Amino acid sequence: MSNKTDSNVYTVLFAIGMVVVVGALLAFVASSLRPKIDENKRIEKQQNILYAMGVNENDESSAVFVADNVVGEEFKKYITKQLVITEGTNAVEDEQAYLIDIKKEQSNAKEGIERRLPLFVGEKDGNTFYVAPIRGKGLWDAVWAYVAMDNNMVVQGAYFDHKGETAGLGANIKERFFMDDFIGEHLKDASGNFAGIAISKSNGDPLNEEKTDNEVDAIAGATITGDGVAAMIKSELKLYVPYFKTLNN
Repeated sequence: MSNKTDSNVYTVLFAIGMVVVVGALLAFVASSLRPKIDENKRIEKQQNILYAMGVNENDESSAVFVADNVVGEEFKKYITKQLVITEGTNAVEDEQAYLIDIKKEQSNAKEGIERRLPLFVGEKDGNTFYVAPIRGKGLWDAVWAYVAMDNNMVVQGAYFDHKGETAGLGANIKERFFMDDFIGEHLKDASGNFAGIAISKSNGDPLNEEKTDNEVDAIAGATITGDGVAAMIKSELKLYVPYFKTLNN
């Protein structure tokens, strides 16, 4: 007589049972970790926003965030408003604006759903900063940034990051030598029209002393990543132009 465990029915039932058990365990683990994951996302986003406006622990060459255990307090200290912009100029305060998923908003816009643009207003040393989170495409995967501007859309600071750019090449967008070049760069041209900032291999200003040429020096060997960053800056920050016009009326 054949063993019951050798039957196809037993095999199917065993497989179904294992799927149910493993699925339940994974769901439990995911549910248990969700609060910690959400907290880590909050910390990271708040650190990025503060970094862009110059609230960080940088040394002479390295980019260092505000510590995890104080970032919440620092965020409340320096960020005076969290805005959600719709229809170009309609700005509403929302204390949860930092949780807006930029990737999801971009997808919504492609489907004809109105996009929400988060903008963070900060005060530091008597100056007002407007920090915009943006997202684009590098060589291999997503790139993103937090760009701090004044009311004339002159860059006051920036933080760049990536998901999968090449180490030592495109990945260097998150290094100080690249990010610091953007400080003082104008997003508008001499006529006051939005122009963005190009990442140029032919830039004749390697020390980046000229701040009104709408370009910074490229990273050697990272042309496509640089082009992606420039395209991201131009397409994403252009969406904020109507709101910035209201600041100067």
